[in-house]
Amino acid sequence: MRALPEKWHGLKDVELRYRHRYIDLIANPKAREIFKTRSKAIKSLREFLESKGFMEVETPILQTVASGAMAKPFITHHNALDMDMYLRIAPELYLKMLVVGGFNRVYEIGRNFRNEGIDTTHNPEFTMVEFYAAYMDYYDLMELTEELMRKILIDTVGSLKIVWEGVELDFSKPFRRLPFFEALKEKTGKDKQFFLNEENARKFAKEVGIPKAETLTHLKLLDKLFEHFIEEDLVQPTFVIDFPKILSPLAKTHRNDPDLVERFELIINKQEIANAYTELNDPEDQRERFLQQLKEKAAGDEEAMDIDENFLMALEYGLPPTGGEGIGVDRLVMMLTDSSSIREVILFPTLRPEGD
Repeated sequence: MRALPEKWHGLKDVELRYRHRYIDLIANPKAREIFKTRSKAIKSLREFLESKGFMEVETPILQTVASGAMAKPFITHHNALDMDMYLRIAPELYLKMLVVGGFNRVYEIGRNFRNEGIDTTHNPEFTMVEFYAAYMDYYDLMELTEELMRKILIDTVGSLKIVWEGVELDFSKPFRRLPFFEALKEKTGKDKQFFLNEENARKFAKEVGIPKAETLTHLKLLDKLFEHFIEEDLVQPTFVIDFPKILSPLAKTHRNDPDLVERFELIINKQEIANAYTELNDPEDQRERFLQQLKEKAAGDEEAMDIDENFLMALEYGLPPTGGEGIGVDRLVMMLTDSSSIREVILFPTLRPEGD
C-alpha cells in the first residue's frame, strides 16, 4: 500500500530514519550491519562472562526505592497497591544482594531508565551489563575488562585496532591507568586537598566557566570539573582510577587513602564506557553514605540516591569482598560500528511524538 522512498540514501532527515526504522532497515545495508554487530557483541559478552563462571540473572525493573546509581528516576504508580514506584536506574543493589545469598558471580544484561536529557550519548532508556564477583577488587576488574574488550573486538570486527569518529584506537596495548586527582593536578596545578574544599572547588569552577557553578553541590562540582579537564582529553583506552569518596557512595574506601574510593571509569575516545569499583560492604559506612546522599538531595540534587533499608539489611548479613562493574552496551556498540550518535545503535530510540 506504500511505496518505498526513492533515493533513500540521499535522505537527510535522520530523525525520519529513526522514527520509521523498518524502512531504514529495508533500504540501508549499513543500518542492518550495525544491528548485526550489536547482536554479535552481546553474544560475545555473554560467552565471556559465562566462561568466567558468571550466572545470568534477572532483577526487578519496577522498584520501590530509586537507588543503585546517581540519576533522576522515572516515577510511575501501581494502582492495586496504591503506591509510587520507579523504573530502575540500575540493578546494582539487587545483584549485590544475590552475592550475599551465595551466588558469587552474577550478571544481568538489561534496560535501565534515567529521566535525563537526550543527546548523542544519552537515551532515556538504555542497555547495560552489570556483573559482580565475590573475592575480586577493582584491580582484578581492570584485568578482566581489558580481556573482555579484546574478545568482543575480535569477535565483532576481527581486529584490536579500530577507527571511531576518525580516530584510530589501539586495544592491543595495556590500558593506561590515570589517578583522578593526579590528572586534575596535571591540568590545573591544584592538588587533591584544594578540590576537596567545597569553597575552593566552587570558586575555581566559576573561574574556568563551569555553567551554574554557584548552585551546584560539591559532588556535582567535582563531576563537572572531571568532565571539563580530564574526560575531554582521553582518547586511547584509559582507566581513570581512585575517585573522590563523595562521588562514589557505593564504592569501598581506598585501602591507602580515606578521601578516595577504589573505583575506575574506562574512558575511550572521550566517552565513559564502563564504571567499576571494589564494592562497599560495611553496612554502617554504607548507611552514612546514603545519609550524605539525602543531604545532597535536600541541597537540590535530583540525582542523589534514596536509602534502601532492604539492601542495608542484606549487608548486615554479610557481603563478601566483591568487585562490580557496569558497561554501557549502546556506547560499546557505537565504538564497534563507528557511530557518532546513540540513536544509530538503538533500534527504536526515544523521539518526540510526530508533529511536535
